[in-house]
Amino acid sequence: MPGFSSTIYFPGIPNINAELNAPPIATTLTAALFILFMGIAPVFWASFSDFYMVRRFWMIVSMLIFVVSSLGNALINNIWGMVVLRCVQAIGASSGQSIGGGVIADLYPIEQRGSAYGKFFLGMNIGPILGPIIGGFLIMSVLTWRATFWFCVVFGGVNVLTLFFLLPETFRDEKRWETGALPTTTEQEDDSESTTAETVSVSGNDTSDHNEKPSAQEPETKKKTLNPIRPFFMLRYPHILLASLVSGVSFGAMFTTETVIPILYQKHYGFNSWQIGLCFLGAGVGNLLGAIVNNLLSDKLLLRARSKRGGRQKVEDRISIHVWPCLAIIMPFGILLFGWGIENNMSYWTGIIGFGIQTFAMNQVVTSTSAYLLDAAPGQGASATAAGGFVRMLLACVLTLIASPMVENVGSGYLSVFLAALCWLSTVLLVINKVYGQRIRRHYGFLQDAERKQ
Repeated sequence: MPGFSSTIYFPGIPNINAELNAPPIATTLTAALFILFMGIAPVFWASFSDFYMVRRFWMIVSMLIFVVSSLGNALINNIWGMVVLRCVQAIGASSGQSIGGGVIADLYPIEQRGSAYGKFFLGMNIGPILGPIIGGFLIMSVLTWRATFWFCVVFGGVNVLTLFFLLPETFRDEKRWETGALPTTTEQEDDSESTTAETVSVSGNDTSDHNEKPSAQEPETKKKTLNPIRPFFMLRYPHILLASLVSGVSFGAMFTTETVIPILYQKHYGFNSWQIGLCFLGAGVGNLLGAIVNNLLSDKLLLRARSKRGGRQKVEDRISIHVWPCLAIIMPFGILLFGWGIENNMSYWTGIIGFGIQTFAMNQVVTSTSAYLLDAAPGQGASATAAGGFVRMLLACVLTLIASPMVENVGSGYLSVFLAALCWLSTVLLVINKVYGQRIRRHYGFLQDAERKQ
């Protein structure tokens, strides 16, 4: 939902500029601020979900906000009003990013989360790709760009009904659900799945004996105060920050490419709205293939690494071998192929294929690092996911704001060089996290239960 609604109107940006007499900076802000609020809001949704110990209610509330704000965008006649409503729309669309991570932690043991998170992120990553494709055809109607927001109204309404009738409450309180309630196969898996009873302290103190405290004290600590900004403070832990930055660079580079596609394909190839929408098909195929590969490899490689260690568990195994070529080679290659192919007026297929290669690699990097965040913060899956999402969307917002000026001044080729350099820098950050991650987590008290008993 958040990715889909962020880009569905992209092919209609020229129509919006003409009908609302909008300056270019205003339409840029409708995308950039949407992404920014899409990163901030999940932190609050996660805090509400963890504090009140419910998932379903907040997801329904957020979808209702999305429906109302989408209706306002469909009827708006002022570009600055649209900027405000897009921020509200982002707040409504974003709950699934963080609460969805909490649902996965509720339902899956650590050995199965990679595949589950791959499916989860396929929906999140494929949304920004499908949005412009569908939007390009919707804009051909008599409603032009407004049809995209009417579509969001209907789509959001369907989601409200689906959540209300089909989604059960999944929040799992370990005080009532004893270890072993989950369909796991070993005691080690049960221990790794403790998400509430042994909540990690985020005060920054290394409490090596927190495992020995009476379990009755934990719920009291958790229910003491509601602190909506608590997930932001998760970023002061190096392993959370490093993984979030890597994920943010990968996603931000993808969203930046999406943002400049309408400008570049209209300028270099004279494409209209529906043709621009079809240019995202390559990225959709790449995303789908990346999700399939990740689902096949992620959990298997984690278990393989664990077996080589004699069965000892290590969360950093989630950053498995298939991630490295994606981040250091495949994604930069796709970015450079896209940028320089269009800059040199090569076939439009060059850019489409390059973007597809980029999203193929991006999906695997973002999914693996996000699954790592979920496993590396026992008991705070929703908050860690929200913190990572905030960094991801913040970088996407910043890169989106500088993308258009860079294209106008230095061209798409050098923009791609800049994005590729960020990918190589993030590879270094991921190496640091892979090598020192467990030591960092031990220092701050973020070890899984199974790791402590080894």
